Amino acid sequence: MAIASRWWPPSAAAERIELYLPPHAFDLGQGMANLESNPFGGDDVLRIGSRSFHSRLMVGTGKYKDFDETGAAIRASGAQIVTVAVRRTNLGQNAGEPNLLDIIPPHEFTILPNTAGCYDADTAVRTCRLARELLDGHNLVKLEVLGDQKTLYPDAVQTLAAARTLCAEGFEVMVYTTDDPLIAKELENIGCVAVMPLAAPIGSGLGIQNRYTLRTIIENAKVPIIVDAGVGTASDASVAMELGCDGVLMNTAIAEARRPVLMASAMRKAVEAGREAFLAGRMPRRAYASASSPIDGTFFS
Repeated sequence: MAIASRWWPPSAAAERIELYLPPHAFDLGQGMANLESNPFGGDDVLRIGSRSFHSRLMVGTGKYKDFDETGAAIRASGAQIVTVAVRRTNLGQNAGEPNLLDIIPPHEFTILPNTAGCYDADTAVRTCRLARELLDGHNLVKLEVLGDQKTLYPDAVQTLAAARTLCAEGFEVMVYTTDDPLIAKELENIGCVAVMPLAAPIGSGLGIQNRYTLRTIIENAKVPIIVDAGVGTASDASVAMELGCDGVLMNTAIAEARRPVLMASAMRKAVEAGREAFLAGRMPRRAYASASSPIDGTFFS
């Protein structure tokens, strides 16, 4: 990753983008990875359904102060998958209004339309159908069906119902869900291409609150497991990756940071570091000290 050799003060969005952009261009061909730019080598590719990616950080588009900040933060994150709330964002359905696709063009990023704001299976399914129409047949979607407006906790029953319909209709479904290992496995069995359990409530920033259940889901999964919701800072993202998650999706942790573009860059590095640590394999935990250097043959012994 190209990082400036000296500290730069905050400046215009364009300058900040230039500071954090990697040396390769974002010419990804509908989001397919340029494997030469994969920091872990060509074999460590994230495969979701029929698509492949080298970035394991996925980001949202909400809560930014304007489109300029949105674009700057997304590019600083290095994300290839960008999720968009179809019911809250103009993707061309409102003529004459600013179109988010002008900021994150589909030839540079894989757009992941989501069903944010849906509280029943029927509404979620109709939202995905609308997204497919707006995006010229695009079939990769993020499904989320919420249970109530206070907790924004997933409604597992409605989520399962929507997932069955969408998978039967040929959608590639990345699904937001509870951290229940049995629900996660059933969503995989239905045909979802990625399962996305929460780490803490949406927008809470509480960090990884459920390491045991996440590990159980990961150990039993044959599809990517992506932490979605709860991340607050870079160390949270690293913990998720060190647990063995295949990726992390976040929005509020970046958008509500005091300096969102800088936080986006931090999250990028955190996900990469966590992935490297997971692949490297951490040392065992010990109850007592273990000398770093040999004690045999030392002076004065």
